[in-house]
Amino acid sequence: MKIIILGAGRVGQSVADSLVSERNDITVIDTDAERLRDLESRYDLRGVVGNGIEPAVLAEAGAQDTDLLIACAAQDETNLVCCKVAQLVFNIPKRIARVRSTGFQRDERLVSTEGFAVDRIICPEESLTRYIGKLIEYPEAMQVREFAGGRACLVSVRTRAGAPMVGHTVAEMRSSTPEVAVRLVAIYRRFPEEPDRFVACAGETRIEPGDEVFVLAAREHIAHVLATLHRRDATPVRPVRRIMIAGGGRVGLHLALELGREPGRYLVKIIEDDSARCIELASRLPSDTLVLQGDTTDENLLGDESIDEIDLFLALTDDDEDNIMSCLLAKRMGARRVLALINRRSYADLMHGTQIDIALSPAQAMLGELLAYVRQGDVQAVHSLRRGVAEALEIVARGDRKTSRVVGRKVSELALPRDVHIGLIVRGLSDAHDAPEGAPDAPPEPQVIIPRSATVIESNDHVVFFLPHKRLVRDVEKLFRVSATFF
Repeated sequence: MKIIILGAGRVGQSVADSLVSERNDITVIDTDAERLRDLESRYDLRGVVGNGIEPAVLAEAGAQDTDLLIACAAQDETNLVCCKVAQLVFNIPKRIARVRSTGFQRDERLVSTEGFAVDRIICPEESLTRYIGKLIEYPEAMQVREFAGGRACLVSVRTRAGAPMVGHTVAEMRSSTPEVAVRLVAIYRRFPEEPDRFVACAGETRIEPGDEVFVLAAREHIAHVLATLHRRDATPVRPVRRIMIAGGGRVGLHLALELGREPGRYLVKIIEDDSARCIELASRLPSDTLVLQGDTTDENLLGDESIDEIDLFLALTDDDEDNIMSCLLAKRMGARRVLALINRRSYADLMHGTQIDIALSPAQAMLGELLAYVRQGDVQAVHSLRRGVAEALEIVARGDRKTSRVVGRKVSELALPRDVHIGLIVRGLSDAHDAPEGAPDAPPEPQVIIPRSATVIESNDHVVFFLPHKRLVRDVEKLFRVSATFF
């Protein structure tokens, strides 16, 4: 696929990194020549220096035969105008814009073909807020990713000694609850002085303490999965109630506003160093959100604000070093769980396995929304995992036995690459399912099916895969491609 990326900032670089690795033809436009030279030296792509809203610059970048434009420059206005020029002058088929302002998403006329002609708006702050919201809902999880409109989820959890299923084999976990729609799809195990190593989930594989385990499950079973792998006893998990946010920038403000939509549910404190920004935060946030001026790495401040009683400490500033240090300090002083927002990939790798519970990359949180537009076939959802190395993919089976390599065939008959796991199937999911509950023509509730070797794939099944290596994506897409005939 031929793709133009407008903007070589943090988001643009992360998008380029992911898409180049999939053998796409990438051109990046930016006004900073030095930044482009650095990108060209690290990746197999072409840089064009200039303003992306100018037709001549887009033409130089090859807009005449481009398949996808991703506009992720710093300014919303630049991204919107670039999409409109791409549509009017070059008729680029797909156009995605990074837009921070929420007003454009509320009024479809602004992004329609008659407006700015944006097929999809990506808002990093909203992506991060959704991501963190799931971690607040499931405090034992390291990641929670949704599929099939939220009916199924992929969760990752760090196993603890003494949890019911730790020390048992994968086969024993399956047989203990055969009626529960759960499939363990990957284990990443720590070894001395080595990166975490992928362990295939065969029946005889034993789950060990400290493993990072990825499990696909129906939404209603997530709590059960987390309990069997992370909790030592039957005591109900303590919900997240006390939250401290370090950093009152765009992400911190957006998250605090979302948490404030449920008055009384959360006790939120937000720390910001800039006094003028503190005044703005106090004017925009609910009255029960406490805004504090100070340094997020100030030990005395954290102690005075009872950091040892905080359920979740979130370091969301624009400075990676501050986020890392404030999280390490908060954890040492008694915070139950800490999350650091880290832009630099090398830093995120270093933090893996330290006292920081979750190291979150802003670009990785939103990357899946972009990847769904790049994938071939009827791909519904994509989630980039393990810092871009692995991927979870939801793809819809189309056609019939004559036009498809998968429809009408047993799982055991599918020519899947080694290490690719079919995690689950959601059957009966359609647009018609959105009819009101109780309506006489409402279709039955979709089924979440854990596939066995004899399970037959049906047309319109939503199939969710776990791929430990992104290079396997093309093989899965090719397998699900519908043709006039395969005979």
